[in-house]
This record gives sequence, structure tokens and C-alpha cells, in this order.
Amino acid sequence: MSLYQKTLEDFQRGYLGFATLSIIGQSCLGGAAAMYILQNGTSFFQMVQLAIIVLACSLVNGAILAQQKPKLVFNLIITSVVLSAVMIILNTLIL
Repeated sequence: MSLYQKTLEDFQRGYLGFATLSIIGQSCLGGAAAMYILQNGTSFFQMVQLAIIVLACSLVNGAILAQQKPKLVFNLIITSVVLSAVMIILNTLIL
């Protein structure tokens, strides 16, 4: 069994608690990513990055509030966390 499958099963079993924690966690991570993006200025490139992060975090929150299937929510959470981490790394180390 892969790590993804095991984690998804755990997420589905404790969906209510994990959904609550993920709203808090990914919103904080998205806020940190937005802070790092805006530290480099407000050019068009930074605004595109900011829009991507805001959209990813909003999709997760909207999917949870709309009571979508747990697998969809889980995949959106993973996407949001990866995008936020990439933007933080990109704006801290590279730009």
C-alpha cells in the first residue's frame, strides 16, 4: 500500500477533524507564501504568484465548506501545500 493510499484512508476515516485542521494549516501556509511573495515587490509576476496561492487556498476552503468528496478535498490540500511550499522556496532562495 502506498503512502498516498494509507494517508487518504486515514483522512477519510477522520475527515471532520482533518478538514478542520487543514483549513487552519493550509491557510497559514498560504498566508506565509503570500508574505514571501509580497516581500519581493508588487510586479506583475508577483501578482500572478499571489493569485495562484489565493486561488489554491480558496479552492480548498470552498471544497471543504461545500462538503465535496474526501478524495477531492485531500488532493486539493496536497496541491495547495505543494504550491505554497514552492512559492516560499522560490521567493526566499531564488528571487
